[in-house]
Amino acid sequence: MDMVVHFKKDGTKLYGFVEGEIDTYTASGLREELEAVKVTKGIEIELDLSKVNYMDSTGLGIFVAFYKRALREEGKVKIVGLSMRLQRLFEITGLSELMDIETDKKVELSNEGI
Repeated sequence: MDMVVHFKKDGTKLYGFVEGEIDTYTASGLREELEAVKVTKGIEIELDLSKVNYMDSTGLGIFVAFYKRALREEGKVKIVGLSMRLQRLFEITGLSELMDIETDKKVELSNEGI
């Protein structure tokens, strides 16, 4: 299955929506999309993973790298909409203690401006 990423900017907030499977084969696309995000001081980025039905350690590594880059640039990243399976993945790796994760929120996106 493919992986798709959409972004919507609203003032100092950037909303991202990730859909599909994040694994070794699709991770490069996710990495490219996140590397293209201009992280500036004070930006707030929310990434909705509610439509991600599978993620392996490659995907976790990409989110950790993006999170670290945002911190270096004085931005904020919040991951929202995790399924129970993905929530458990973040918990057993200890990432839920380091990263800002909210499990019951979904980012609403329209096709306008995408």
